[in-house]
Amino acid sequence: MNGAQSLFKALTDAGLDTCFANPGTSEMQLVYEMGRTDSVRPILCLQESVVTGAADGYARMAGKPAFTLLHVGSGFANGIANLHNAGRANTPIINIVGANATYHQPNFPEHELISGRITDIAGPVSHWTREARSAAELGALGAEAVRHAMTGCGRISTLVAPTNCHWDPAPAPPVASAPVARPAVAQAAIAEAASQLGNGRRTGLLLGAHALHDEALELAGRIAAATGAQLLGETFPARLARGEGRVQVQLVPYFLEMATPFLAEYEQLILVGAQPPVSTFAYQNAVTHKASPDCELWTLASPDQDLCGALQALAEAVGAGDAAPARQPRVEPPAPTGPLASGAIGQSVARLLPENAILVDESATAGLELYANSMGARKHEYLYAIPGGAIGNGLPAALGASIACPERKVVALQADGSGMYTNQALWSMARENCDITVVVLKNDAYAVLNVELARVREGDPTPGMLSMLELDRPSIDWVKLAEGMGVPAVAVASAEDFDAQFARAMAESGPRLIEASIAQDLQPVVDLIMMQRQQS
Repeated sequence: MNGAQSLFKALTDAGLDTCFANPGTSEMQLVYEMGRTDSVRPILCLQESVVTGAADGYARMAGKPAFTLLHVGSGFANGIANLHNAGRANTPIINIVGANATYHQPNFPEHELISGRITDIAGPVSHWTREARSAAELGALGAEAVRHAMTGCGRISTLVAPTNCHWDPAPAPPVASAPVARPAVAQAAIAEAASQLGNGRRTGLLLGAHALHDEALELAGRIAAATGAQLLGETFPARLARGEGRVQVQLVPYFLEMATPFLAEYEQLILVGAQPPVSTFAYQNAVTHKASPDCELWTLASPDQDLCGALQALAEAVGAGDAAPARQPRVEPPAPTGPLASGAIGQSVARLLPENAILVDESATAGLELYANSMGARKHEYLYAIPGGAIGNGLPAALGASIACPERKVVALQADGSGMYTNQALWSMARENCDITVVVLKNDAYAVLNVELARVREGDPTPGMLSMLELDRPSIDWVKLAEGMGVPAVAVASAEDFDAQFARAMAESGPRLIEASIAQDLQPVVDLIMMQRQQS
């Protein structure tokens, strides 16, 4: 047995069976060994951000990690943005990064980083990072990488594997160990939360991580029904059980100007798997916390703890056994008509999305109305693509989710500007014949930056400012781009045409792209920001 064989045995013994890969010369021994077995399904991706983003989407739906195969330090660096998103989503991933042989690295060949090692750049986006020193330890490190990735609610492990560690003789890896159980919440914390829910103060139960999955959300809904607390969700949920029959939960708005009045009524927030609600960025003369300074924040459970167990214990403590949660009713709006806007797309999604679909959202500013108008769709899983705010994960996450759940329809709502970061994912969708419908929300702009510019500008924006926000010179032709990568595509500009094409896509299987040119008016948001600037 060589080191590569020992590593793959460690990974497969632990239950891993899917690899998203963009290999190079230093990974050829690993490619050879993987190709000799049927125990691992390799998925070739044409850029490393697609690799890491697909591994993120896969694990969010599969409930277990995939592993990635990346080429040296520069290849790993290309995948960092979506590893950041995955880390913020609490997604388990194991990265295998090839490197020059240990004895060749001191010769400083071209792929060596100019000032540091691969582990140096892996550390900020990994919870665990190691570089093998010999083939003898490669399998053991592989087993350790899986164990760390499966700790808590999900972590990122990165193992750097020099080439001589692949081909040199190695012992069999250690026996795979069971994942470490998530720690239970202390009974004293349960009692304190129950006391707070009964103190008469206006209370929000702010849920995040696995607390937004179906089973935990059911428990939270019963607690809310029994105590009068309101169910809230973190702004960017990695996965949310949503749609008809699901427990209703309101997400904290992204924009500070909307979030502060949204949370103003609450006297206390009890956090279950969620971080305190803060502004993504700091702005001049603006608060950074979305909740009122008078609102007490108290954490019942961190994301790494047993959230279902905590909610079950809390439900028992407040006598919520027979309480009936508020559920989302089915809302089937009429077919939309007229000019195409994001709200009309939301109507079509509500009408036509099949039951148990997966909705991957990187719709950016178009998502404000789209999300609201699609809440009454048939039950589905909702994945916010970029919990870390690093744009460009919508298409890769949809690819990974489809590989994890090939029997389910996947719909990717993708803003046009951020979609260009990882459009190579379309090729992998076609190659794997994924049942994914991509809806490109085409406004020919980085529209959110028009909102952000309003926070700093005086007077009207100049042509020079707008030139860095607009994408219309030239306008991107997503139909040609998709067809060039093997994905059938169509362009629409009216609500009627979109509804008809979306209905067709929902009735057929396989990859498909709809370029939806939308009319968008963000002036009310800009006016709100300008007004609050003047008041401050």
